[in-house]
Amino acid sequence: MKKLEKSKRKRLETADSPILECRNLHRWLGAGEGRVEAVAGISFELFAGETCAITGPSGCGKSTLLYSLGLIDRIDEGTLFLEGEEVSKMSDERRTRIRLEKIGFVFQFHFLLSEFSALENVMLPMMRAKGIPANRRRERAVSLLERVGLADKMNRRANRLSGGEQQRVAVARALANAPALILADEPTGNLDESNADRVIRLLLKVAEEDRCAVVVVTHNPAIASRCHRQLRMRDGKFIGS
Repeated sequence: MKKLEKSKRKRLETADSPILECRNLHRWLGAGEGRVEAVAGISFELFAGETCAITGPSGCGKSTLLYSLGLIDRIDEGTLFLEGEEVSKMSDERRTRIRLEKIGFVFQFHFLLSEFSALENVMLPMMRAKGIPANRRRERAVSLLERVGLADKMNRRANRLSGGEQQRVAVARALANAPALILADEPTGNLDESNADRVIRLLLKVAEEDRCAVVVVTHNPAIASRCHRQLRMRDGKFIGS
């Protein structure tokens, strides 16, 4: 728990420095005649407490960019910094550790372990992190589920929760290790309007209260308009910004 609190203090103390900094990112997909530039020279910064929506038509490179920012894919050219640390050229092992400790993911499909309880799903990322005792893991998981309004369902299996509840568990799981950056790929895509509103309000609140940076990939203009910034992509580039 102390480790998580220390990371938040550091974020507050360095509020004038970007959480995320991208310099001329390029990513190619495919080979031969089918090779395409999915990310074509993207540069931008994102600061603590800031939310950014990335929009654009299907196939424009939004998800490829997001997975590159999350160190799931490697960029082919350019430089990527997270909390001032250059992460784009790190070893796979180091990237995995950074991804676990500093990045939280929320996907369109929640990817919960269906036979595990909500509490167990939220505890999983902390079990992989170093230096968090079992009692502290449980304590934090309970606190996060209370925060997303699911304290009364923490012991219910994931497959017994509604779609909106599962996505809120996914948000709690993304917060487990107090990340500096949250990446959300169509987080409301499978939800009705009421649950979509609840999830996006939760992400906006998290950015403000935890002083993390949040990137949301979405096709929904109503969701995008609620973020601090909107960046529209076409053919791997930001347009009109």
